[in-house]
Amino acid sequence: MSFKQFREDIACVFERDPAARNTFEVLTTYPGVHAILHHRIANWLWHKGLKWLARMLSTFSRWMTGIEIHPGATIGRRFFIDHGMGVVIGETAEIGDDCTLYHGVTLGGTSWKKGKRHPTLLDGVVVGAGAKVLGPITVGKDARIGSNAVVTKDVPEGVTVVGIPGRIVRKAAAKASSEVEDRRRAIAAKIGFDAYGMADEMPDPIARSIHNLMDHMHAVDGKIDSMCRALNRLGDHTCDEALPELEKETFVCLHERLKRDEDPVLPDRADVGDEKPSV
Repeated sequence: MSFKQFREDIACVFERDPAARNTFEVLTTYPGVHAILHHRIANWLWHKGLKWLARMLSTFSRWMTGIEIHPGATIGRRFFIDHGMGVVIGETAEIGDDCTLYHGVTLGGTSWKKGKRHPTLLDGVVVGAGAKVLGPITVGKDARIGSNAVVTKDVPEGVTVVGIPGRIVRKAAAKASSEVEDRRRAIAAKIGFDAYGMADEMPDPIARSIHNLMDHMHAVDGKIDSMCRALNRLGDHTCDEALPELEKETFVCLHERLKRDEDPVLPDRADVGDEKPSV
């Protein structure tokens, strides 16, 4: 381990932890820094053939920091473990540059066979608290693993993985234009549904599905309007009849449902009787 690498390990703390105040504090109170320092030495001993000594240093580090890193693991530059308690990194794990792990993370194996059995994290990966990344898989550059996710398959570059089992939530697309926003609001008002409790920026597949359905409904409405105008010019006035009104109860606004959940004193719509609900 070079002095330059040691300085980088210290400097990256200030970039990723706003609570860090000075170098002395980081050196004396940050278990993640202690663990990576111990690992750099243990890894050097491991590759020099002093495996028992390397394992003893690794065990001592676990006692001191609550972080277990096998001395055979390969770790790149500017690696940061925030808080750190409960982090486990297996022997054949490989971690690239500028990666960040939070407490409770496991980079573990799924097999007892010798050989590559732990994950590879490419540059810039962030793994949230409590996440489990298991098996000889590859997590792509700049990917994000959400807290408590369980990942057992390869992760592409630049995506976010959440849930158990881990599912990919791709980067949010460019924000919809104001015209598209207005169109969606018009469709939502038409059917009495408030889909805007969920923003476009949220990586929620259900929200995206609802927005796609509303865009599809707008396209269908446009085609029906065109056909009705054509029929009207031919003398058929069937389209002049009003469409049947939708039952408001079928499309309860999200904010009203949330309000009732928060305030049990408010009556359910089913108890209101014939009074018209406000949407």
